[in-house]
Amino acid sequence: MSANAEAASGQLAPAADGGGVIHNIGYRRYEAARLGRAQIVRALIWHSFRAAFGIGRGAKAKIFPVLMFALLCLPAAVTAVALATNPGSQPIVGYDSYVTQLRTVAVLVFVALQAPNLVSNDLRSHTLPLYFARPIHRIDYPIAKLVAFVLACLALIEIPLILLYLGIVSQQHGPSQVWAQTRALGPGLLYGAAWAILLASISLLLASATGKRVFAICAIGIPLFFSWILASVLMHVGEQAYGPAAFGQPSALASLAGLLSPFTLLGGVLRWFQGTPSGPPVHPFQQTTIGSYGAVYFAVFVVLTVAAIGGLIARYRKVGVA
Repeated sequence: MSANAEAASGQLAPAADGGGVIHNIGYRRYEAARLGRAQIVRALIWHSFRAAFGIGRGAKAKIFPVLMFALLCLPAAVTAVALATNPGSQPIVGYDSYVTQLRTVAVLVFVALQAPNLVSNDLRSHTLPLYFARPIHRIDYPIAKLVAFVLACLALIEIPLILLYLGIVSQQHGPSQVWAQTRALGPGLLYGAAWAILLASISLLLASATGKRVFAICAIGIPLFFSWILASVLMHVGEQAYGPAAFGQPSALASLAGLLSPFTLLGGVLRWFQGTPSGPPVHPFQQTTIGSYGAVYFAVFVVLTVAAIGGLIARYRKVGVA
């Protein structure tokens, strides 16, 4: 029997010069299909989406995502019950102005706590070289994380709107009323998408600055919270010099203060697209006063979104090289 035959049969084959032997320990070659770049990116998006809601982790990881989701769904449930018990009454909340303050707090908590789960853990555990050792480009990692987190934010924001729509439509009579509600839902969904894209981009960029989860949470939560409070206070102060809604224009301070926070910035974009009169909001701290600066709000929204996405991609180009 030759040395190769003995090695294939699991026996020892003495070397010709007596210097060693060959052991057949049963390893098999990988013969299945090898997945490429697209499949890797899809798997990374799915894994990151699950991580945003704590799926696949312990119960503690699911507490805050589930709690924020339940809080956002509560107004829709209350509205559905109110319409069912009082036929003919008007909905408590609208699609595009869906409990603005509650949405702001819930989304702020969600992005501050969950964005670090998507990017900070990989930085802390130094697993990025393992990702980049696969057949993907360095841009694929941040884009996959961004897509996953935008989808997670969309689920958090849009599902309550869909529940509200179903609750209202269930009490409507006739195709014309259903179609009117469907048309009203569309702008609300687009507005929610603007929330998801802007806040997911900013939070991932801030979270990617550090591998320590606590620092990442502070880096996201503190600027978003205090900028929102500052913008709201300045708008309120600026409105004190504002006369009745039917006369004049709001002060420049009240009109431009909303640019300081992503939340009031989004509110200003909404008011501009709605064609809302440039007067002050009826309830301070709930809407944004934009005066004649609606186009400025939209331009800042676009620039801030592009800058956040570009910064996230640039951050991982640097990390990938290092």
